[in-house]
Amino acid sequence: MSPHDQQGVEQPAQRRPWSPVRRLVAAGTAAMALTAGLATPLAPKTQTAEAAPADKVLTVAVAQSVDSLSPFLAVRLVSTSLLRLTYEYLTDYAPEDARPIPGLATSWKPSTDKLTWTYTIRSGTKWSDGQQVTAEDAAWTFDKLMTDEAAATANGSFVTNFRKVSAPSPTKLVIELKKPQATMAALDVPIVPKHIWEKVKDYSKFNNDKNFPVVGDGPFVLADYKADSYVRLRANKNFWRGAPKFDELVFKYYKDQDAAVAALRKGEVSFVAGSPSLTPAQAASLEGEKNIRVNDAPGRRFYALAVNPGARSKNGQKFGDGDPSLLDERVRHALFSAVDRKTIVDKVFQGHAVQGQGYIPPRFSSYFWKPAAGQELAYDPAKAARLLDQAGYRTDSAGKRLGKDGKPLTYRVLCHATDPNDKAVGQYLKEWWGKLGIGMTLDCLDNVTDPWLAGKYDLAFDGWSVNPDPDYVLSIHTCGALPATPKDTGATDNFICDKGFDGLYAKQLAEYDPARRAALVKQAESRLYDLGYMNVMAYPNAVEAYRTDRIKSIETMPKAAGNIYGQDGYWSWWSAVPAQSGSSGGQSSTGVIVGVAAGVLVLAGAGFFLARRRRTTADDRE
Repeated sequence: MSPHDQQGVEQPAQRRPWSPVRRLVAAGTAAMALTAGLATPLAPKTQTAEAAPADKVLTVAVAQSVDSLSPFLAVRLVSTSLLRLTYEYLTDYAPEDARPIPGLATSWKPSTDKLTWTYTIRSGTKWSDGQQVTAEDAAWTFDKLMTDEAAATANGSFVTNFRKVSAPSPTKLVIELKKPQATMAALDVPIVPKHIWEKVKDYSKFNNDKNFPVVGDGPFVLADYKADSYVRLRANKNFWRGAPKFDELVFKYYKDQDAAVAALRKGEVSFVAGSPSLTPAQAASLEGEKNIRVNDAPGRRFYALAVNPGARSKNGQKFGDGDPSLLDERVRHALFSAVDRKTIVDKVFQGHAVQGQGYIPPRFSSYFWKPAAGQELAYDPAKAARLLDQAGYRTDSAGKRLGKDGKPLTYRVLCHATDPNDKAVGQYLKEWWGKLGIGMTLDCLDNVTDPWLAGKYDLAFDGWSVNPDPDYVLSIHTCGALPATPKDTGATDNFICDKGFDGLYAKQLAEYDPARRAALVKQAESRLYDLGYMNVMAYPNAVEAYRTDRIKSIETMPKAAGNIYGQDGYWSWWSAVPAQSGSSGGQSSTGVIVGVAAGVLVLAGAGFFLARRRRTTADDRE
């Protein structure tokens, strides 16, 4: 995960994660005829797709670059969203309440001791190249995660407890565990076609971004990509839930979010997600506009400030240049006690968020935690000053807080140049910490990934989109998520490694009882909070907008009041109905309208596909 790009993650967010994206070609260009590349492992034969009618192309403006199109490497929200559109997972999340529902697997059942899980794989489904989807594809996918460290980059945490995976028949998948694992109905791993991916030689370098169409079995087929320009998806007419109603889906990336909003007004795009949300001013400017609807709903993300805990790898090697004063818990608590979350929600988000507390957003009520009265790092500048004094960081005659080396304390805060929230909050931090005698520089960069991965920051804006099952977003703070060496790719968000947190993480993963597991998750959140490496400042709303003269209907998740972009599944784009359509729905085993767009996803980003360690934050992972 990287700062503000998250599953966290960044993430997801995402998770948020929110790295910069570049402007894409117009929707009309995106709808032009596509000629795929030559036959390769991921493009077995040359194919040609005719241009879709303009009213059957759904164009989406987004503000995050893709880190990879490989299911084994991708962690950013935009990337994992693409994967959910192009590959089925064993299970999906119901759009109404996020409960596990059939996906590639029609059913799943544990043994009496819950150490062996048997999945019935859907029969009759085919990959987009016509070959049958079988249990062997799923077994091979999980086995690759288990045996290839590079392939385990994004989703390895799901299989660390797997003992063996087998496919006794084309419709039977068996997973044997070392110990109980509560996530067996929430394995957020894209299942890939064995006959295609077994030809890849180096999973650390293969980004799945050169030859199209890419073979998949989701509601969309990844049809084309041009660096710093677009990724195109087209409708999979044979998708088992029913074909999307839009023929193409285009996500245009705009580095300038105001330009994206202007494009929505002009009809150049049909949907705007923001980075990852529209600013209050942008949302207000769209309210009341003809043919435009603003969706403002509780989000699945958190917005945080992360402290460099002293970057290190699994082999114990330290790297980076985080300020050593931040290794003192009292200093971390002092900094966070000087952050006024209410002001951030009221002034920066202007009410389109709620104050941050625990690590899991209140949308996921079972796991939502908030600190006890005596535990809370509430806004208290006087307490912050006392903590700094106690830690030995006193002020000089000029009011400057001095480090142990006698030099004034000045922290570098890594910021996303494309995120106006980072910049606005950064100015408040400069003011609040300045009153403590601490200096601060705001390093707003187009590419935050490189310094983040190298550990060359003191603090950084961070965030993840959280899944209904919290395992992944907790796993990225375990010691096991650290990179093997400073040169390797790790799943870690912020280099945190704490044995106490690891113990709680392991206990929640092995607990099948929902209530007891939720209690353990909250204990893990409490431990993370007390460590002071992550300060969750807010839970932003999902603020987005779309043109009603282009989109007749589209599903939110949750259905009652939820987001459209960045869902835990493909429901929004799959359900979208063109405004010119005579029908507003179709059949669906999940109660979601059948039909969605396929097309071009325009995304950007310098370093779109770096064959090195990558991270996300904010809308990082799912």
